[in-house]
Amino acid sequence: MDAIRTENPQAAKKFWSPRRKEALIGWLFLLPEICGMLLLNVFALLFSLYLSFSEWDLLSGISGIKFIGIDNYVKMFQDEAIGKALTNNLLYTVLTVPLSIAIALVMAVLIHSKVYGKDYFKVVFFLPYISSIIAIAAVWSVLLHPSLGPINQFLLELGIQNPPKWLVDPKTSLLSIAIISTWAGIGYTIIIYMAGLANISNDLYEAADIDGASQIQKFFKITVPLLRPTTFFLFVTMLIGSFKVFDIIAFLTEGGPHNSSTVVVFRIYEEGFRNYNMGYASAISWLLFAIIGILTAATWKMRKEDAA
Repeated sequence: MDAIRTENPQAAKKFWSPRRKEALIGWLFLLPEICGMLLLNVFALLFSLYLSFSEWDLLSGISGIKFIGIDNYVKMFQDEAIGKALTNNLLYTVLTVPLSIAIALVMAVLIHSKVYGKDYFKVVFFLPYISSIIAIAAVWSVLLHPSLGPINQFLLELGIQNPPKWLVDPKTSLLSIAIISTWAGIGYTIIIYMAGLANISNDLYEAADIDGASQIQKFFKITVPLLRPTTFFLFVTMLIGSFKVFDIIAFLTEGGPHNSSTVVVFRIYEEGFRNYNMGYASAISWLLFAIIGILTAATWKMRKEDAA
């Protein structure tokens, strides 16, 4: 017993080495952040999953939660409004993601190689991205006014008798929002592409010049392949962002007219905070989570196959 008592203090002293004490202090500093993350993220995620199998009027309090099984999911797949929202979301993604990437790539190449004062243009194009999307939407709502807006006034001056009604026409409302979103976010995409272009060695372009390659050939044979990782990063982030669009639609059209610009996140907002049906809203949220997860996984798989 005496031998054990004499060995324990030494073992404890060896265990609490300076490195482990430093690590413990670090974890103690991180503990509030970890607790907050568990409470605000993990708990909220699990609670929303439980709510998706429940019926809950938000105004009734916690006691009003009633477990109903998969009824919310059955209702969701029979809801025409959800189908319309998914269709609009897919159309919005097709209109914004590929178009933004293509335009930003061309503009980044032109600014990088053909324009003096690159820093000035970086700031100019990046300003809309860091500005309030609500302020941008307010300006565009004036520009796209069907009768008094300067854009339609200009079209009338060109002889177009019936210019588009833009945000108030079911045929063009989603297109108008896609145009505004593309304009507002393209600066970020240009900056990322210009960062990628800065890492491409000029020796490759000089060698191509010696071989007699044209500008188009250099663009498709050198620039585009070497920017593939950058393009993949932008594609994934913009794909996820396109399915999370909400604020600009809530401000400009509120999903209208006639649900022509309703998207999935706006349907979640309507069910949860207008109809106070938090159970159904949570089920739609998990549908959106599944869609984004599947699309992201499919994109990563294609990326790995392409790299192989």
